[in-house]
Amino acid sequence: MIRRQKEAMDDTPPGLGDPEYAAFAWARFRHLLAWITVAGMAVAAGVIAVMAHLQGPLHLVTMAAVLGGVGGSVMMAGALMGLAFLSSGSGHDEDVERID
Repeated sequence: MIRRQKEAMDDTPPGLGDPEYAAFAWARFRHLLAWITVAGMAVAAGVIAVMAHLQGPLHLVTMAAVLGGVGGSVMMAGALMGLAFLSSGSGHDEDVERID
């Protein structure tokens, strides 16, 4: 049993305790978040354009609400997805099953 656990531990990434790997993992997370920000703003701009086409000129408050609602939702989904990837990729998920 312990031998099988040791073999499983050898395949896990070093984790966020290793400064070099932590820098790599957080840089990857920030890169993903940057792309999600661009995608969220593009989707929000598209929604504003469609709404302006269908309803005519929009008020600034309406555009800010759409930007916050649509862009914020996409950003939140991207941040949570990125954190799930960070947790899985850094070995935190395997640490839960590990018995010391």
